[in-house]
Amino acid sequence: MGVSTKPLYIKVHPDDNSAIVVNEGGVEAGSKFDSGVEAIEKIPQGHKISLETIEEGGIIRRYGEIIGYAVKRIEKGSWIRESMLTLPTPPSLESLSISTNVNDVKVEQTNRTFKGFKNSNGTVGTKNILGITTSVQCVVGVLDFAVQKIKTELLPLYPNVDDVVALKHAYGCGVAIQADDAEIPIRTITNLSTHPNFGGEVMVVGLGCEKLQASVITNDASSILLLQEKTGFQNMVEDILKMADEKLKKLNARKREDCPISELVIGVQCGGSDAFSGVTANPAVGYASDLLVKAGATVLFSEVTEVRDAIHLLTPRAINEEVGTGLIREMKWYDHYLSKGNADRSANPSPGNKRGGLSNIVEKALGSIVKSGTSPIVDVLAPGEKVRKKGLVFAATPASDFVCGTLQAASGIHLQVFTTGRGTPYNLPVVPVIKVSTRSSLKREWHDLIDLDAGTIATGEETLEEVGQRLFESIIRVASGEEETWGDKWGITNDITLFNPAPIT
Repeated sequence: MGVSTKPLYIKVHPDDNSAIVVNEGGVEAGSKFDSGVEAIEKIPQGHKISLETIEEGGIIRRYGEIIGYAVKRIEKGSWIRESMLTLPTPPSLESLSISTNVNDVKVEQTNRTFKGFKNSNGTVGTKNILGITTSVQCVVGVLDFAVQKIKTELLPLYPNVDDVVALKHAYGCGVAIQADDAEIPIRTITNLSTHPNFGGEVMVVGLGCEKLQASVITNDASSILLLQEKTGFQNMVEDILKMADEKLKKLNARKREDCPISELVIGVQCGGSDAFSGVTANPAVGYASDLLVKAGATVLFSEVTEVRDAIHLLTPRAINEEVGTGLIREMKWYDHYLSKGNADRSANPSPGNKRGGLSNIVEKALGSIVKSGTSPIVDVLAPGEKVRKKGLVFAATPASDFVCGTLQAASGIHLQVFTTGRGTPYNLPVVPVIKVSTRSSLKREWHDLIDLDAGTIATGEETLEEVGQRLFESIIRVASGEEETWGDKWGITNDITLFNPAPIT
């Protein structure tokens, strides 16, 4: 957002008694806003100003919802700091309304297409990658060595193949393989191995004695290579290259073709959020999400801890009772998971979120859920489950960026849209990630990491709809291979990070 000397704030809802300061550098004491409110102290950009005097114990509102109660009297024009709020009680999961606010979505007939890779099982990819799955951490050193040789010696021979990705993880042995919730990491690994971007060419490298046997990941014995069956390091590497060469030959025959937009599965996520996330980038993502759903595509939104305190706004959008109870089931599961670790919802937000103006998880959740747009929620996925239905889907994941990204990839997303206010170089090895900044200053500072700026919404340079439309068009171009994200340009990726709530033995 451009530098402005005129004091500006954003009030989201008519009932709000707090607003966030827009100006870069914040506003000084004595600054007067058009509403007549005067700042009585310096307030940083993105932080909240009190629009009225709030008595001790009084309600503090943002997004038209209660985000906390005043610890002490807050004067009109004050900076509402994190320490001035106490958390409200989370929405009860026993008395939520379900399917009471469902908007009908008529899938519109469209001639719009994207250039994708069609797979024999009916799925479509947005990249052409050789994915090599590991069944245990023990093999990673050997596989890393082999992958470097594949990239330097083999990949140049197959120009239609984009990359070789080793799906490395810390699971596989020393784990309670039959324990409750062990199905989550196992399902994630298995589903990642058949991601549409891998073109159906599964390849698994295992050790041989691990608890997670390679045959659990794939029943195709010809696609499994076990190191304990090899005679020495060089033989291991040679056999990995030989199998990779066979797979690369098949992948190289793939070509991009026109595919309907309805084949796309898009994940949305936020990380390094700030107070602008819920009023610029996330609503723009929500608008693009609605456009995708209307075109028949699938959109996944996630992050249980950043949904829990706004769940009362989501269950009414569940398309039926089954989906509504699925949302509640995933909230209950996570409540129990956190309680086992003696953690609670106050563990989120992060210090950076707070420096960006977010006071607590309630405020963060209210700004997070708007990425889902206004479409009805048609399905709920447990962590790492494959997509089953087209439309807007809640895929239950932790809020951790890389864990959420890993689980959404396992669910089958082709591309992820990631919003950030504080900035992060986060990127996924399996799918492209479009990073959207909440503030124009971040786009200027990180001009070669941020793909799209939504900060123009705050200053009125663009409407929410205009930015959302720009994002929609960018999604189509990136999915088609016509536009490269900065993360992919630089070749930076985060590790595959499994969610394993089961015991390690």
